[in-house]
Amino acid sequence: MSGLEPHRLSLNTATVREKWSLAECIEGCLRHGIGGISPWRDKLQEMGVDKAARAIREAGLAVSGLCRGGWFTASGAVDRTVIDDNRRAVDEAAAIGAACLVMVVGGLAKDSRDLPGAWALVEEGLARTLDYAREAGVRIAIEPLHPMYAADRACVNTMRHALDICDRLGPGIGCAVDVYHVWWDNELEAQLQRAGKDRIMAFHICDWLVPTRDLLTDRGMMGDGVIDIPRLRGLAESNGFSGLNEVEIFSALDWWRRDADEVLATIVRRGRTAC
Repeated sequence: MSGLEPHRLSLNTATVREKWSLAECIEGCLRHGIGGISPWRDKLQEMGVDKAARAIREAGLAVSGLCRGGWFTASGAVDRTVIDDNRRAVDEAAAIGAACLVMVVGGLAKDSRDLPGAWALVEEGLARTLDYAREAGVRIAIEPLHPMYAADRACVNTMRHALDICDRLGPGIGCAVDVYHVWWDNELEAQLQRAGKDRIMAFHICDWLVPTRDLLTDRGMMGDGVIDIPRLRGLAESNGFSGLNEVEIFSALDWWRRDADEVLATIVRRGRTAC
């Protein structure tokens, strides 16, 4: 399988979050020929949504996603505050023309052991947000996270679980497939086939290092770990995904410390050789 040329890549701003503003990310994508961008909401709000939307549009960049909505479980109820925040996220995604709004759904509420209760809160929150998102023309993408995050970040941990929710909620909702979170799943091939073109809404790439020194902030650059990225990309594409390949690397011990232009140059090289 041939590698990825830079116009088929998207920069998730988390990858250079310690070094660059959103404006600098946009300029960096242009310098390195990267075809798209996926802002995090803090960077988007820092720049200003309207100003950012204009800058992205003038740069000719596609927007592979907006990170992130969700966090439905924190208070133990889907309250007005969390719904209002998710509606703002929908509005922001619409303003920048994002291909989807990525949902990190939340883990257990504080001091809770009620996992089924957390699942129910997630589905309620997604349903209430989806009604608003449909009206705005924004697609909602559940991102299943690795099971190590089930307690504190996302209690939806497999493609199967995410798609079961999608089946119940109907059109306009699918999955953001991040290889870091799903590479280990022996059902992944079947679930990608089940998802198909309409429900594989985003595809995120990085690598799993051995050893991993920090569960949250020690992701690897593509090619530095054990994930067979070309195989997983091939599975996504064979099931209809044709969007950009979004590079999202949390790396406090390595890549966040480096010059951001060096990071993007490495992304371009590894896109061609490791993806």
